[in-house]
Amino acid sequence: MGDSDAVGSTLTRRRRATLAAGRGASLQPMNGRSATVCQSSVTADISADNGLEKKRDRSLETVRSKSKTEKKKRRGDISDRLSCHKTQESLLSSASGYNNYRGILNWCVVMLVLNNARLFLENLLRYGVLVDPIQVISLFLHDPYSWPAACLLIVSNVFILVALYTERQLSKGSFSEPVGFLVHCINMAIMLTFPAAVVLLVPSMTPVGGAFVLGIYTILFLKLYSYKDVNMWCRELSTVKAKKLARSLSCPSAQHLNGGDRKVCYPGNLTIRDMYYFVFAPTLCYELNFPRSPKIRTSFLLRRLFEMWMIPIIQSSMKPLEDMDLSRMTERLLRLAVPNHLLWLIFFYWFFHSSMNFTAELLRFGDRQFYKDWWNSETVTYFWQNWNIPVHKWCLRHFYKPLLRRGFSKMVSQSAVFFLSAFFHEYLVSVPLRMFRLWAFTGMMAQLPLAWFVGRFLRGNYGNAAVWISLIIGQPFAVLMYVHDYYVLHFRQEAD
Repeated sequence: MGDSDAVGSTLTRRRRATLAAGRGASLQPMNGRSATVCQSSVTADISADNGLEKKRDRSLETVRSKSKTEKKKRRGDISDRLSCHKTQESLLSSASGYNNYRGILNWCVVMLVLNNARLFLENLLRYGVLVDPIQVISLFLHDPYSWPAACLLIVSNVFILVALYTERQLSKGSFSEPVGFLVHCINMAIMLTFPAAVVLLVPSMTPVGGAFVLGIYTILFLKLYSYKDVNMWCRELSTVKAKKLARSLSCPSAQHLNGGDRKVCYPGNLTIRDMYYFVFAPTLCYELNFPRSPKIRTSFLLRRLFEMWMIPIIQSSMKPLEDMDLSRMTERLLRLAVPNHLLWLIFFYWFFHSSMNFTAELLRFGDRQFYKDWWNSETVTYFWQNWNIPVHKWCLRHFYKPLLRRGFSKMVSQSAVFFLSAFFHEYLVSVPLRMFRLWAFTGMMAQLPLAWFVGRFLRGNYGNAAVWISLIIGQPFAVLMYVHDYYVLHFRQEAD
């Protein structure tokens, strides 16, 4: 308190001296200039006194606040010594609201890596190197003088160019709408039947090569279907002379374009460059002006490229199930479930995150939402809507909504979507294996009653657990059925 007292005494002395000087000046006669100087001096002294007073007040406030802080600290220390508990939830309780489990996720990754490293080392010491690069390549190239898979990939360009040529003729009016629709239907029908016939009839085509080629042709089929629809919508809107069209149907406004890219309007999009950009873009839905990223990020591209090459190669034995009882079959199913599920998760990350982001970055494709939080699915419907966004967008845009617009109910439209998905699942499995068992088709159609049951009777964590169980058990069951049938059909007949 010494500093504040000194400031106060100084302020008092100066105020008295100022007042005395003012009274003396008022008693003596003076001219105008002297009076002005005297008044200025008095005003300056008063201002200085006010400043000192404010300084004194601030000093007093600082001292008081320090004193209060020290008192609170002392009271807090005493309170902490007397009581150290308060009402609160455990972090792992749902009521706590805690959701940062990054450390636990990292622990799971470390444990998974260590466990698989142990298995890898154990198999390497027991069996040696079993993966022959020549055998891996021979899965795709069974006969060095006959490469049907590569030939089919080259032939796929014919179907792409036919679709482009048809749209050009439609834009110029050389083809009528019915003729163009017929050409597109024939072109896409051949796209599905021609590669399937080659896979079934050419002996040198392996199951892996056949599945790869049919997958490429299926993607092209969905892309060209979208390409046909969008260009048809543009022509329909052009006929009614619409001035403003949606971005997905015609040219967008300038603010919708990123990176200074030139906007494209119909029919300026009917070029080879535009077509092949769409063919290689990581999407199934066509637009005249895709959202584009400003530039290619080299570091991001290299990370995705590194992840793409981290693919495990597993060689497993096949054994027929016809001599096994139910318990033995269940044991084999559960044994296959975990590694199959891990491979599926690795494939999901490799394809939907690493590969598609790599392609999108290379093409500066702006829409990177290839999946959503399907792992939090509490219903089967939510899972199918969020785990494969490109296919979901295509089904919603070109199949589900058109059915609704034509008067079909939601239940019928959803069933039709599952039927279409079941057809392509069976197409991509049965044709390469050259056998038709309908396991994939049945598994997809079984999602309808499963979705109804989970949505009706299970909620929250129970629904999420049901979705995970269907993923972990359902896929290995179908795989086990196909492996058994393929083994019996080919290897058992050779042994007999």
